[in-house]
Amino acid sequence: MSICTARMDCLLLPVMISQQSIQQILNRIDIIEILGEFIKLKKRGTNYLGLCPFHNEKSPSFTVSPAKEIYKCFGCGKSGNTIGFLMEHEKISYVEALRWLAAKYHVELEETEVSPEVKAIQQVADSLYIVNSFAQKYFSKALLETEHGMDIGLSYLKQRGFQEEIIRKFQLGFSPEEKNAFAREAIANQFNPELLLKSGLVVSRYDEYLDNYRGRIIFPIHNNTGKVSGFGARIIKTNDKAPKYINTPENEIYVKSRILYGSYFARQAIDKNDECLLVEGYTDVISLHQAGIENVVASGGTSLTQDQLRLVKKYTSNLTIIYDGDTAGVKAALRGLDMALEEGLNVKLVLIPDKEDPDSYVNKVGAAAFRDFVAVNKKDFILFQLEVSLKDAGADSSRKAAIVNQIAETISRINKTEDFTKQQDYIRRCSEIMKIEETGLNALVNKFIRERVAKSAQGSFKEPFTVQEATDQMPPETGEDADMLLLLFKDEMQERAVVKALIEFGVKEWNEEKKVADYFFEEMIEEDLFDNKQLYDLILMYKKWYDEGIEPTPRNFLYHEDQQVSRLSVSIMDFPYELSFKWKEEYEMPVATREDMYKEEIISTLGYLKLRKIKRMIAQNQQDLEKETIAEKQLVLIQTHQHLKQLERELLKQAGTVIMR
Repeated sequence: MSICTARMDCLLLPVMISQQSIQQILNRIDIIEILGEFIKLKKRGTNYLGLCPFHNEKSPSFTVSPAKEIYKCFGCGKSGNTIGFLMEHEKISYVEALRWLAAKYHVELEETEVSPEVKAIQQVADSLYIVNSFAQKYFSKALLETEHGMDIGLSYLKQRGFQEEIIRKFQLGFSPEEKNAFAREAIANQFNPELLLKSGLVVSRYDEYLDNYRGRIIFPIHNNTGKVSGFGARIIKTNDKAPKYINTPENEIYVKSRILYGSYFARQAIDKNDECLLVEGYTDVISLHQAGIENVVASGGTSLTQDQLRLVKKYTSNLTIIYDGDTAGVKAALRGLDMALEEGLNVKLVLIPDKEDPDSYVNKVGAAAFRDFVAVNKKDFILFQLEVSLKDAGADSSRKAAIVNQIAETISRINKTEDFTKQQDYIRRCSEIMKIEETGLNALVNKFIRERVAKSAQGSFKEPFTVQEATDQMPPETGEDADMLLLLFKDEMQERAVVKALIEFGVKEWNEEKKVADYFFEEMIEEDLFDNKQLYDLILMYKKWYDEGIEPTPRNFLYHEDQQVSRLSVSIMDFPYELSFKWKEEYEMPVATREDMYKEEIISTLGYLKLRKIKRMIAQNQQDLEKETIAEKQLVLIQTHQHLKQLERELLKQAGTVIMR
């Protein structure tokens, strides 16, 4: 591992943000304000409505509740809170979402449990981001607002077909040809020269600080939150000795193998199209964006890395690689194949014809024709590799034998359980093309899988088999089984109603002496009545806080740092039905809300748990009665049954028969 990669790994370690800082952020969150930066929301009664950013829709079904501080799309089913939205929409971590909100609301974050070494690296990283931001503004101004920049840099970009709107979007810039114009400006603004050297913006020659990118077009490289982590600089004048591109050296915030150029601008389009287009160069990305094809990123002209492929996988499982149609382009495309398959990506390849690249080709044929060309000319990656290899081998039998081994090794990389059918399909199709026995190719694929497992230091690793996965694989239920599933579903809904009532109304007054939570825990039923233990865990979490003198509110659960707790809380406090705001004015009468009837809801939900316990006791008593043969004991069981039935009737009467059916 390189020093820079090790430093980057330090930055990726869990960072503990103090609870005080988190609370400051949560106290300032306005879900309408935050989501309104990404979606156009329109007030509809007590809620807000807009077009869902997570799937294509023409009629708005994305609903936001400011009172509950959650959103839900009734089209695709996605739901969450403000932090969850930022994580999903921006593809960032929980800590990154907190940092985003802290920056917006000007909250100074306090971090705990960070080693001095990690803290020092973070400070350098923060400083480098500040330097890069300053540099980006300097280069953009030099391009768009100086005579020298407009004459040389801007005219060059416009000759390439780039419009000013796209230039501003990608924050392109120009570094003047003067040897130290930027260095002088940066030092005058009191930036540390050592930091400027580390950023790669400046080099030291003969005890003098010189600009590293002079006379070049500047391409800022953004991370997944939009910060500038580095630069690519392209030479304009013809100079055989100078490299065409200079890139930022690896440092605390820039590791080339972990970056895909344009991913910040493409992430939403990739998500919506469920496909990522991968090209080689910066200008390819910008030209396609300008043409309206925005789900595109670039590898920066290097072989694909596992980190880059995992970045793609965050957005989609469908990767289409668009490279030049020459021999070098084909070889470059094939280099990342095995890793892409291991990551579970569905990989297609498109080769641009006539010695063109995506930049020149989209400008030549237009956006519509480019889209059509990609759609028609997508080739399956493995079959394309086989086609190219067989063509090169010709009639050479030894080379053909090597191809069989090569293809078997490639297919063996498709090793995820859910991709078994895909793997078998490739074995069938490739054996047909190579005219060999399918069983033989299958055995060879399995041999490669066994060898790779044997070489692994930790042996094979299987993901835990979840209850949801087990349920998904079960055959459809019918008859009594279906009725049982329906009852389980109703029980789950009732359990959720109990937890929801506690979280939303626990701190309200029950009477002059106690609050709802006090009454709730006096009446609370034991754990074994909760089939969903995660729901019972929320009750225990609430009780722990309450016993410690904290009065929990829905925010404590919605914005919990454990994302499993947060997601479960959001699903509990969902809002499938809302009262029409026209009801009161049309019927000229007050309408009772849940807030008005919270005591009735508490009694009803707790009554359900008590009722369920009684029903289970009745069922158990009935089983005991059927087995009992001694008359005296039978009589006791009959009396017990009568007593339990009387309790059941009283509970139904007490709850006013409002138990969910």
